[in-house]
Amino acid sequence: MPRLPRFSSGPSARPPRPFRLMAGAGVALGILCVIALVFWSILAEAAPAGTSSRVDILRLVVMTATQAGLTTLLSLGVGTALAWALNRLDFPFRPLVIGLFSAAIVTPGLVVAFGLIAVWGRAGWASALWSSVTGGPLDLPLFGLFGILLAHVVLDASFAARILLARLETIPAARLKTGQSLGLTALQRFRLIDWPAIRPSLPGLGAIIFLLAFTSFPIVLMLGGGPANQTLEVAIYSAVRLDFDLLGAVRLALVQVALCALVLGLAAGFAPVPSRLTGSAVPLWREHGPARLAAVAVLILGIVGFGLPLLAVLIDGLGAALPPLLSRASFWQSLVTSLLIGVCASSLSLVLAFAVAAARSATQSSAARVGLGLSANAYLAVPSVVLALGFFLLVRGFGIPPGALALPVVILANSLLALPFALATLAPPLEAIATTRGKLIRALGLGGLRQFTAVEWPLLARDIGVVLALGFCFSLGDLGVISLFGTEEITTLPMLMYRSLGAYRSADAGAIAALMLLLSVAAFTLLPLLFERLGHACSR
Repeated sequence: MPRLPRFSSGPSARPPRPFRLMAGAGVALGILCVIALVFWSILAEAAPAGTSSRVDILRLVVMTATQAGLTTLLSLGVGTALAWALNRLDFPFRPLVIGLFSAAIVTPGLVVAFGLIAVWGRAGWASALWSSVTGGPLDLPLFGLFGILLAHVVLDASFAARILLARLETIPAARLKTGQSLGLTALQRFRLIDWPAIRPSLPGLGAIIFLLAFTSFPIVLMLGGGPANQTLEVAIYSAVRLDFDLLGAVRLALVQVALCALVLGLAAGFAPVPSRLTGSAVPLWREHGPARLAAVAVLILGIVGFGLPLLAVLIDGLGAALPPLLSRASFWQSLVTSLLIGVCASSLSLVLAFAVAAARSATQSSAARVGLGLSANAYLAVPSVVLALGFFLLVRGFGIPPGALALPVVILANSLLALPFALATLAPPLEAIATTRGKLIRALGLGGLRQFTAVEWPLLARDIGVVLALGFCFSLGDLGVISLFGTEEITTLPMLMYRSLGAYRSADAGAIAALMLLLSVAAFTLLPLLFERLGHACSR
């Protein structure tokens, strides 16, 4: 596709788009109204006096903060080591390995937890190998804090490695050549060149990982091992679904929202984390000797740690258990429901994110841009189970059975869950188009729709595919929202998998996990490529 000429940017460079501003403001206001209704329903339930609850909030806060803090420290440490190794090594299939780590953000936590059990559990691969060598069992405390940390680090360290690798690849080649000419050792290069490049991203990245671990639901539900390791998210679910202690659930929800908002507020002052990750560059500085051996060892451990559980899920799940599962009507019903929710939620998230991002790119007002972005990032302070609880109480407050509105509520909730990531993907390129091609758009007299088809669509096609893939994968792996609204008639694949585990049908659960993993990888890989080709085809 021929490159469009660049024009100087400035306050007058952006073409006036009042309709986009109004549409974006309307979407932002609508989202804030929905969030306000959710909060109102939670606060209304907490208002009645004279009621009591058996929930030990302090213990739950300590446990949740402890596991989230440990996850953050371990993930940043492991992620830094993996990024360092990938930045030093050039080997066959390197893009595939980097793509594996990039897929961590969309890999369902339920699948990772199941894969860890398949590898490190009492009947897992590692236990069988250990027993054949030593004659004794490999007794790892997989159900408890150790298992929770292991699953979170597998996901979050991979995510951190991809982000930090992108930061290392921004180091100017001239600086690297200077370091080589000075004969810097591996340790000296890391201290003088690498560390200054990645250090600004660590606080913001740590805040994101802390929030992800703090609001984790399926991993803790599956690997928690009992009340001793229960977190706020799981306690809210238990209070509603098992004890029907709505007051206790509301109090927990308010505490969690307050703590998440506090972390989010502290993170606002940190350097932003890059959201758009392109292909990785070939390493310019390769280590030799002991440093190279250390990088190879780190990379092998990282690939085994993240890839082996997923490989176990595929091998165990796509075996003899798959045909019986495919013959059951409940599976096909759950699959159709999951696909319907994923397609609708990702499409709605794309529409909402584009409206907000387009409005932000059409204005120079800092206050307007902050206000527009505030609505899209609401989920970072309102986790999925809290959001689901608010919707549950809201629907119940109107006298409507929750099951009657399960599908629209789950679709809306899942679209809001993916919205921060969708906005982070679309906002930077739309901003770049508005500032670098604004005068061209004005000179050609392109209207809003014509501007999208002639200029924005060819440049945004791949990003739109990424947004749809992210929204679909988040919805496909969601267990938090559907856990409060799911019924026998409305069941998704994660819910069916969790029920299969509860009924000791681990073979069925393994087959479901394998299919969920394949669907996630296919969507994350194929949708961006498909939309990129569509964009190129339309630009010819």
